Amino acid sequence: MPNFIDRRLNPKDKSLGNRQRFLRRARDELKRAINDRIKSGKIDAVDSNQVIPIPTKGIGEPTFQRSRNAGHREQVLPGNKVFGSGDRIPRPVANGGKGSSEPTASGEGEDDFQFALTREEVLDLFFEDLELPDLVKLNLKEVVTFRPRRAGYTVSGNPTSISVARTMFNSFGRRIALRRPKQAELDAISEQIAKQEEDKRPTPAKAQQLAELRARLETLQRRRRLIPYVDPIDIRYKRFEPQPVPNANAVMFCLMDVSGSMGEREKDLAKRFFVLLHLFLKRRYERTDIVFIRHTHEAAEVDEDTFFYSTQSGGTVVSTALEEMLRVIRARYPAKDWNIYAAQASDGDNIPNDSDKCVSLLNETLMKLCQYYAYVEIIDERESEMFRHADNGTSLWNAYRQVSEVWPHFEMTRIAKPSDIYPVFHELFAKQPAPAKRS
Repeated sequence: MPNFIDRRLNPKDKSLGNRQRFLRRARDELKRAINDRIKSGKIDAVDSNQVIPIPTKGIGEPTFQRSRNAGHREQVLPGNKVFGSGDRIPRPVANGGKGSSEPTASGEGEDDFQFALTREEVLDLFFEDLELPDLVKLNLKEVVTFRPRRAGYTVSGNPTSISVARTMFNSFGRRIALRRPKQAELDAISEQIAKQEEDKRPTPAKAQQLAELRARLETLQRRRRLIPYVDPIDIRYKRFEPQPVPNANAVMFCLMDVSGSMGEREKDLAKRFFVLLHLFLKRRYERTDIVFIRHTHEAAEVDEDTFFYSTQSGGTVVSTALEEMLRVIRARYPAKDWNIYAAQASDGDNIPNDSDKCVSLLNETLMKLCQYYAYVEIIDERESEMFRHADNGTSLWNAYRQVSEVWPHFEMTRIAKPSDIYPVFHELFAKQPAPAKRS
């Protein structure tokens, strides 16, 4: 039977096993608290540590208790001056301590217990039930690349990959095992022979000793020649094996209107939506490329900082963003090899006749290349009631309705206030039910 050992380091002063069990038990309550906090707070707060209050209900753990009606127990109450043998101790009054808050109007009270979640745990809970729609399609071509990875040593290989340290380690061990004579030992015997040869009239005993020294020196020299310092058997080469690096081949295009018609409130709501989308993609799909495109009367691909923080403004020509997206797709993301997604945010304002050009670009080209396209329109809170029905809307909204009627993977929705962002995001990127298996 295999044994699995969890060697992950525990956080300071915390038990990792107990923490994971608690997260599993209180997952629903933690998710609800995080979603409520994000709706009323800042979207970028999801990318940080959180302290979540949890109600008393649902956090208790099962425990073993002794039966009150069985067994024999003795208790010692030090310092007792009130009760004697046989007295019954009254039960404490409910909510007599200070650990629980006052009951609410509904009759339910919450414990003051608060649980600190790390950034990783917050993101896991926040994006748990979201995904890119239809990420895995039948004609998805996954490109698998390889990179070398160290995998020990081998006895053959390229001379440039010789491991000197490992080779010398093997050589040293072999010389010790075979008792290869050291040079210092040979030098010592040679000095003794030289001293003996200085005596021109040696005694028979010294002559015998000199002959033994010469014979031993010859034996050691022969042994030293037979046992080389570095033998081919000692040589080791660094071994590399190819490690597959799969590429999900998915790219998300983020198109944002930053023209003069987009006020600070509209730009802030659009940025909040894209911040949430950016966190979601980076968290759930590490190998997904993200392309940022800003547009006024002109459009350009920009980096992340420029996309979120630049103050550029100008007129409004929405079709320029679609044309820039098409240019980037043709240059770097061929549809036969990539899953292409797009999310566009605008206030719906556009110059006359350009909305028809947008519809033409989407119907004739982009929607054939895209696997999913989400359009989010930023409206004023006072317009929420007016635009409650999908039939009413701006010129761009009415034009895009024509696209949504033709292409089922084109989705469009509206945002009027910060609390709308997460429900809209959840609606656009909610996990789709698995297709039913054919019998």
